[in-house]
Amino acid sequence: MKYNKIGKTGMVVSSLSFGASSLGGVFRDINQASAIKAVETAIEGGMNFIDVSPYYGHYKAETVLGKALKGIDRSKYYLSTKVGRYGKDGVNTWDYSAKRATESVFESMERIGVDYIDLINVHDIEFADLNQVVNETLPALVELREKGVVGHVGITDLQLENLKWVIDCVPEGTVESVLNFCHYTLNDDKLLDFLDYFEQHGIGVINASPLSMGLLSNRGVPDWHPAPKSLVDACRKAVEHCNAKGYPIEKLAIQFSTGNPRIATTLFSSANPDNVANNIAFVDEPIDMTLVEEVRDIIGNQQRVSWANS
Repeated sequence: MKYNKIGKTGMVVSSLSFGASSLGGVFRDINQASAIKAVETAIEGGMNFIDVSPYYGHYKAETVLGKALKGIDRSKYYLSTKVGRYGKDGVNTWDYSAKRATESVFESMERIGVDYIDLINVHDIEFADLNQVVNETLPALVELREKGVVGHVGITDLQLENLKWVIDCVPEGTVESVLNFCHYTLNDDKLLDFLDYFEQHGIGVINASPLSMGLLSNRGVPDWHPAPKSLVDACRKAVEHCNAKGYPIEKLAIQFSTGNPRIATTLFSSANPDNVANNIAFVDEPIDMTLVEEVRDIIGNQQRVSWANS
């Protein structure tokens, strides 16, 4: 496992890290014992960064993660969670007010069973009034940082332009990291266009969803996936090509997304300990760059085709 720094935070994290959304049954029902084992397997395999949110499973992911971390030394991992997106009884809710953000941090710590959060993020800022994020949400989190309740402050979004806009509008050092998903994968490398900007501001970059939310997988794209059919079809052809070569596209996708040292870490999520162990093994093997180019050629004009967040 390789390790990289997240900007100027001082956190040195594994190039592949654990996204805990699956612990909330976001993608499918989970076996809680297996989910807990998945977290243990991740840490035992050298993954030292865990990202979660109260939104995932409407608080369930944080609750299950808390059970998994109960017997694990706190020094073994960095913990990242979020504010702004919530939900209850299957209904999604959003609240980016300073009051709710502050309350949410303490609620998350209670659910997870920790007294300190290493990185707190404003979740999916495209659903917020960006001016509220700048003038209310982020100042509330900075205040918690100054009090030592949280270590560092970040923002997350699918839309890279929104991340840049917020950073341009706040005092330098307010935002220490960004989390962006589905933009450094075999089918979309738009994140590369923004790395110089983030680095100029000393901001660490966290990538997520190396399988493009299932586009790059043998399981197949889930029914809810927002990608257009043309992109789904192109990725399916790429999956078939990798299978013909005896090289699972999941392996190639993980290797590609974790291979750029300018990106501190890439998050993937699984509640299956075997999947976790396999992905850790993938990172340690050399990537087949010829196959990468073949896959990118197959995807062709669907490269960088994206979608609206949901």
